[in-house]
This record gives sequence, C-alpha cells and structure tokens, in this order.
Amino acid sequence: VCRSNKSPWVCLTCSSVHCGRYVNGHAKKHYEDAQIPITNHKKTEKQEKVQHTVCMDCSSYSTYCYRCDDFVVNDTKLGLVQKVREHLQNLENSAFTSDRHRKRKLLENSSLNSKLLKVNGSTTALCATGLRNLGNTCFMNAILQSLSNIQQFCCYFKELPAVELRNGKTAGRRTYHTRSQGDNNVSLVEEFRKTLCALWQGSQTAFSPESLFYVVWKIMPNFRGYQQQDAHEFMRYLLDHLHLELQGGFNGVSRSVILQENSNLSASNKCCINGASTVVTAIFGGILQNEVNCLICGTESRKFDPFLDLSLDIPSQFRNKRTKNQESGPMCTLRDCLRSFTDLEELDETELYMCHKCKKKQKSTKKFWIQKLPKVLCLHLKRFHWTAYLRNKVDTYVEFPLRGLDMKCYLLEPENSGPESCLYDLVAVVVHHGSGVGSGHYTAYAAHEGRWFHFNDSTVTLTDEETVGKAKAYILFYVERQAKPGAEKL
Repeated sequence: VCRSNKSPWVCLTCSSVHCGRYVNGHAKKHYEDAQIPITNHKKTEKQEKVQHTVCMDCSSYSTYCYRCDDFVVNDTKLGLVQKVREHLQNLENSAFTSDRHRKRKLLENSSLNSKLLKVNGSTTALCATGLRNLGNTCFMNAILQSLSNIQQFCCYFKELPAVELRNGKTAGRRTYHTRSQGDNNVSLVEEFRKTLCALWQGSQTAFSPESLFYVVWKIMPNFRGYQQQDAHEFMRYLLDHLHLELQGGFNGVSRSVILQENSNLSASNKCCINGASTVVTAIFGGILQNEVNCLICGTESRKFDPFLDLSLDIPSQFRNKRTKNQESGPMCTLRDCLRSFTDLEELDETELYMCHKCKKKQKSTKKFWIQKLPKVLCLHLKRFHWTAYLRNKVDTYVEFPLRGLDMKCYLLEPENSGPESCLYDLVAVVVHHGSGVGSGHYTAYAAHEGRWFHFNDSTVTLTDEETVGKAKAYILFYVERQAKPGAEKL
C-alpha cells in the first residue's frame, strides 16, 4: 500500500505482505478489514468468519497476534509457524536474492567507509551507531543517544548482568513475548541495557530499538501509537520507570544492592525520590528549597522538593526573538532563564498561598533555591506553551555555555561547596525542529571522547562546537566538572 521496504509483516492466513506496527501499520489495517464476516452456506457457523489475526515479521521471524495484541511463542501441532520461518530463511539464502545481498554489502561497505575519519593524520573508525526510526520515534532516539553519552549513567547499565527472561527449554534461544508470561517478565532495565550496549560498538551503521519500544508500549501506554511525542515527557517517564524497576528485586537480585556495590556512587551523594535511591537519583537527583512568604503577616514556609531536571521558562521579553543574529535588543541566555526560575516572584490570584497563621489564602511571594546540585544537571527549556486554543512553540534562540556553567549563585549555601563543585560542562543537547509539539523532528548533539556528534535517527555525523552552540536547545545535559587532585590544598 505505502511501498515501504521497512519492517515487512506477512499475514499467515493469506500470505499478503504489509508494513508493520512501527511503520504505517498497514498490517493492522489488513487485520481490521478482515473482521467483516464472510457468509458461506456450506460452512458451519464457526467457520463463517475468516480472521487474519496472526502475522510474522519477515526480518526477525517473530509471530504477532492482533487479537491478543501480543507476540506469541506457541506453534501449531504440525509446526507450521516454524516451517514458515525456515522457508523465509531459505529465501534469504537462495540464489534468487544473492544479487540483492551483493548490492546490500556494497552499500554497507560504502557506509562503513563513510564512517572513517582522520584524527591527527591517522584514519580511525567512527564507532558511533545510529538508531532506526520505527515510525515517529525520533523523540525516543534523541533521548537514548543523549543518555548513552552520559558516561557514569551509561556504564552502570552496561555493566549489569544480562537477565534471562525465560528459562528451561527456551534458555539461550530468542525470546518471543507472550501474554501468558505476564508483564512481570517485561524488563525496561534489561532492554535499556541491551540498547546501550549496541551503541558505540561500531559493528553496525544503525541499530533498531524494536524490543525496547515494545516494552515502552507495554508499560507506558501514553506512548502507544505512531504520532510524534514530547521528548522531555518521554525522558521523565523513562527515568521514573527505570528508577521504580531498579528499586525492586529482579531475577532474585536487588538492584539497590548492585548500586551499593558500585564504588563510583557514594552514599552521601544519593537523593531519594519515591523510595530507595537508585543510579537514576544518584546521577540526576538534586534538591530544591521552595520558600513561600505571606505578604500579610510575614510567615515563611519552607519545603524541600527532589528533582531530576529543572524546567525553565524563556522570559517573555525574549520570546519574539527568533534567530541568534537578530540585533534588536539583548540576546536571551541560559543565565536569564535560570535567573527567571530562581528570582523572587509574587504569586498571582490563582495561586494564593494558604497561610497557617492567617488561616486563609493570602497574597505571597515564592523563591527557589537549589539545596543540592546533581552530578548531571538536566535543564529543560519550556518551548511549548498553551494559548486559548492551541499549543505554540517559543522559537527563541537561547545562548548556552559549552563549558564552565557556574551554578554557585543559585545555591542555598554556596559557602559549603568546593572550588569546582558548581561548574558544569555540556555533554548533550536535544533539539526540536519544527513549529508544533505534535509534529516536527528531534535530533541530538552529544560529546564523546572529546568529539561532538550529531545524531539524526540512523545518521550519525561528526560536527564542531560552533554548530552545537548555534542549536536552539530544548533539553540540555550538563555534567559536573571533577575537581582536580590537590585543588582543595591550593
């Protein structure tokens, strides 16, 4: 129907081939169209409806049932599903497709050659791996590539032992999920680990995160479907679910025990959000102090709030500026956004504070202080805001430093911090291209071993700091600068 050559799914009832669930979903439409009953007087009532419910992914040979809305592992008594698999494998290896394989190898070799770069006069391989777009999944790809370049966070997951979801007769074989296994056997941590392990190996030009996306569909219903999603919202859901899963025991091993054994994460640097500390809160967790003052009686209320990221407004006076080179008025900087977030502000009529001394809602002021900074500071610029009828995008360029972001002036007790403990260096940037939250495209810039890369789904290219600095950032990831040995003695 759409002439797509990505993810072909063959119907096991009529052998017609359509694109799969991660492309345009024509295989699903074929199933839905086949639900109309076919009347045949010679057939019994049980045979009146021909249902094309089961199909097979021609790439991975996994079998999917639309009625169960799940992958299945069982076969017929005659082993027909396995015969189809063997037949497809034979087709792949036959002389009929040898010419196609030859062309594919030439393309792969040329793409691998394009992944070579010169460093100090010698040629080395570009080891970065792209992520295939499974149908508007650029929001997920941009976040995964950014997280994969946060070394301490990524290394923790890559060093976790592999978890076998199935045991017994199927041990060692490819896992095909089935509803009878239950959701307890679906592990976001495990699929996230596998995806991170597949990146930065340089063994392939692009990796398809289908298994991870399948688990995302299972445990995060908000992200089901093929429409564009918000990358920041996905990042928060992903980190929250990783945090929850890591807290509990999995396969008989408590992840919190593994965390405690990791020497890189000291207990003093942990920040608990919703229960025990995990690598998520140890890396991204910080604490805000929310200070509210009643303007009538002067009563002060303080509250400590843990955070994984800070969402910053772009000040209204900068919202009409669209490009970096526009000369009218001052340029918006990240410091302007941080100052707007932490400055004292008077709450409006809709946010009146319930004063315990006055015993009624009163006018008040609010101010944020950062009580504890995280190891990785994630800053989300609020580029989307609601008007009367629609959600608009603030396309203002915000200037941000690539190194040396100083957060000391936003701290509650700056005198207690070390000389370089408040300095942060940029490691990744997520950019939204386009005008609306439900449309457009996401890409990411990330630093790896001193070089900057641009991640655009399957395509990974080398770039420079100047290009990164010109990006209209949506999410910024800053890593705490490590104090040099002996710096405290000087």
